[in-house]
Amino acid sequence: MVLGSGAANFADRSRQKSRSAFDPEPRGKEELLQISPEHRRLNQSDKGEADWKRWGPYVSERHWGTCREDYAGHGNSWIYLPFEAAHHIAYRWGEDGLAGWCDSKMHLCLGLALWNGKDPILKERLYGLSNPQGNHGEDVKELYYYLDATPTHSYMKWLYKYPQAAYPYDELRRVNFDRKKDSSLLEYELLDTGLFDQNRYFDVFVEYAQGDPDDTLVRITAHNRGDEEAELCILPQAWFRNTWSWTEAAKKPSMKYAPAESRIQISHDELGDFFLYVDGSKEVIFCENETNDARVRGGSLSPYKEPEPVETSQAPTAGGDFRCIEMSSWQLIWEKFGGKHLGPAPPSQAQETGRDQGFPHHLSGRRTGTFKDGFHDYVIRGDKAAVSTTSGTKAGLLSRHKVAPGSKVTVRLRLATAKKSFPQGAFADYEQVMLLRKQEADRFYQELQESLSGERQKIQRQALAGMIWTKQFYYYDIHKWLQGDPGRGKPPSRGGRNEDWDHLVNADVISMPDKWEYPWYAAWDLAFHCLPLALVDSSFAKEQLRLMMREWYMHPNGQIPAYEWNFSDVNPPVHAWACWRVFQMDRKNRGDSGDLGFLEELFHKLMLNFTWWVNRKDAEGRNIFQGGFLGLDNIGVVDRSQPMPNGGTLNQSDGTSWMAFYSLTLMRMALELALHNNVYENIACKFLEHFLHIARAMTRIANDAENGLWDTEDEFYYDVVSNADGTRDPVKLRSIVGLIPLFAVEVLEPDMLTKLPRFAERTQTLLNNRPDLAGLVSRFEEAGRGERRLLSLLRGPRMKALLKRMLDPKEFLSDYGVRGLSKHHLEHPYAFGEGQPLKYDPAEATTIIMGGNSNWRGPVWFPINYLFIESLQKLHQYYGDDYLIEYPTGSGDQMNILEISHHLADRLIGIFETEEDGHRPAMRLHPKMKEPNFQEHILFYEYFHGDTGRGVGAAHQTGWTGLVAKLIQARGDSDAGLQRQNSL
Repeated sequence: MVLGSGAANFADRSRQKSRSAFDPEPRGKEELLQISPEHRRLNQSDKGEADWKRWGPYVSERHWGTCREDYAGHGNSWIYLPFEAAHHIAYRWGEDGLAGWCDSKMHLCLGLALWNGKDPILKERLYGLSNPQGNHGEDVKELYYYLDATPTHSYMKWLYKYPQAAYPYDELRRVNFDRKKDSSLLEYELLDTGLFDQNRYFDVFVEYAQGDPDDTLVRITAHNRGDEEAELCILPQAWFRNTWSWTEAAKKPSMKYAPAESRIQISHDELGDFFLYVDGSKEVIFCENETNDARVRGGSLSPYKEPEPVETSQAPTAGGDFRCIEMSSWQLIWEKFGGKHLGPAPPSQAQETGRDQGFPHHLSGRRTGTFKDGFHDYVIRGDKAAVSTTSGTKAGLLSRHKVAPGSKVTVRLRLATAKKSFPQGAFADYEQVMLLRKQEADRFYQELQESLSGERQKIQRQALAGMIWTKQFYYYDIHKWLQGDPGRGKPPSRGGRNEDWDHLVNADVISMPDKWEYPWYAAWDLAFHCLPLALVDSSFAKEQLRLMMREWYMHPNGQIPAYEWNFSDVNPPVHAWACWRVFQMDRKNRGDSGDLGFLEELFHKLMLNFTWWVNRKDAEGRNIFQGGFLGLDNIGVVDRSQPMPNGGTLNQSDGTSWMAFYSLTLMRMALELALHNNVYENIACKFLEHFLHIARAMTRIANDAENGLWDTEDEFYYDVVSNADGTRDPVKLRSIVGLIPLFAVEVLEPDMLTKLPRFAERTQTLLNNRPDLAGLVSRFEEAGRGERRLLSLLRGPRMKALLKRMLDPKEFLSDYGVRGLSKHHLEHPYAFGEGQPLKYDPAEATTIIMGGNSNWRGPVWFPINYLFIESLQKLHQYYGDDYLIEYPTGSGDQMNILEISHHLADRLIGIFETEEDGHRPAMRLHPKMKEPNFQEHILFYEYFHGDTGRGVGAAHQTGWTGLVAKLIQARGDSDAGLQRQNSL
């Protein structure tokens, strides 16, 4: 399909001499402070004048099933504390809830509970299937949306769709489990149950507005979308994270009801004193946020009526990472593959659950009184003994409604510091403040979206809302977790998980990939998060990047922590790139030379990480890197996180290319610092040398052809297996692994070399003395457009060869971006040795590797596509408008590289744009998705079908998919985008 031709329009017209030229030029800072209250709040927060970010959406959407709450020896975190136990077990390391809100240390939380009069349990948290239960891994089975948010959280809006019929817990669990027998079957979702077919559901909107940094207004509005009257109990809640059950000296905070003042008095030693104001007639109830020990063994509060499905003897098709699957599956896999490379045999007995143990590390030590599950017992069972009407550590404001068809009900509350007085009453100015904050949010986005209108404006604003809503307080002290709490005994090893990260202490607000599916940070995801975050809050983006390199995060050996399942896993080294790009974006916003202190601080930490990479991942000392799975879970014909079965080494095209990319990025950072301190010129030269030696290793030909990664016949980069006997075998799989060399490109402006004579001289000397190295790198000595100099792994012919495949609809190019695997492998599956053939799978994974819930064998992924686009933009800066490439391959049409990059961006943006049939491609899962009350609310999925653009994986992973906001900002309302929409 041809998406149009001709020159593309740009959001930025004023500066095109560096990649940051594609970051649109902002309005002057002083002018923004005058006209935008939200910008003033950001400025106050940055200067420490007012802590507007003290409160925010920092509560997780799932804390059960996490590694932090796992106290079993087998390390299978999913089964230790499952969903059905979450209602009566007090968490040790965090909290979860609906539309959660809390302070930045999660001392006090706000959230929502609902009951429709039919559900077996109170709806206090989002329901979903664990990894063993789901047919494609873990998956939330709810419909909720992040609709709006400002970076200081001055205004936030969230939507939850709540069925009026009994929630189908058993059906969702049973059907999805049954579908595990056929990996080609889609996940069975809530819409598939038919509960929404007659529109018999509530749209429950939750809005937060801050009057000031310690004054939070909450408005809950429930609309009955059905044609009949329906029952609804609304129960907003406030509760303390339990910090007192684990430490003997900890002081227990308190909540007490003062009916004469219509408020709840809240007291916490660290947080201070607050009042929760009650609007209208509400039934105020309390309980304690502590474990109900009587329910720990037997009497479990479960939503299920049917028995747990049992795993049958369906043997898996490939080995992989088995930390997340049930014992029966693990046993079968080990029996089939264990003799090769899966280590010792798993225990024959079933894995112990928390219920089997009796949750010794979570008990309250009480048998009487009120407990965490008290609200359920009172609202649904009418058990008055389960709650208190005077005090506790968890408070609820209960109201019961009969909602007429087409009508709505509203509940209001306000949490404010006790220091703030309301002479006219806490709700006298409530509506005025709520409206004002909404108008100020509109003003903030009006400034950001000056070049946008209509569809793209809506997509970008909801994408950024998702980025802000998925901030989460993340608490994990590895030493305490390993040693256990006083009086509870030392826990088992949890399979040895994270035992070499004893130094790590995390207690911070961090951007999550998805607060339900992935409620833990992932370092390489976070790097991509920071670009869209920097559009609205560069200070928060910089702090996120800095956080991962703090001494209590980063390992003493220089490794950046990966994620809680295994902090030692290896992800692509993109942190330096994110630091550099955020620095550029922030510099443009500031209008000065940039935050050089930030750049210099992180540059030094990054050099430690670079050294770790060189020492640990270049096994043969030849500048060819291994790395492991490198974030691309199932991309290879073998599980790249496991040792090779024959004792050999997998030399990875992507691992080596990532290191070339890393070297160039550190060189560019050093050059920027050298403009202010010439000491960095020599360091820049060192990273240039690193890059040149990596380029030599990757592009080695002639007499050493068998050692290189470039295949001269196929004109593609492949991984190469170095066997124990000294032989080498290329893995001729055409995947994005072979395209990643495109990322290693940097363009130097002529004035840079003029200002840094020592670097220019040293570079020239190096290239003169080592023509073998100079000949491997594209055109550094040959000036391009505007006398620029190019450093790239790819000389012109190789670049064209890779782009020919990447831009071929029969291979990598889809209507919605670049696929993870060539479509060539649909008809030509590839097998390596005696392994199972690997074929093109455009959507859900059909093999069990790394949990089985993500797939790189065909779908479109935003982070990789984004890097392709940036690389093309940099190549254009050197080659200019006259250097043409056939696009798409086989079409006969020619475009310059910049035009191609913008067409790729439009394909990615088009995933979320409405097409002629009324569907957004990302949401073409069910006919309901194009109805008005659904179609306007956008879901940002983890990855996308390689042929149709349908969303796949985590449904709320705005995370790196939030990069669409950055693409929209650069593209604006482009003619190409409109042409694309019309053509489809």
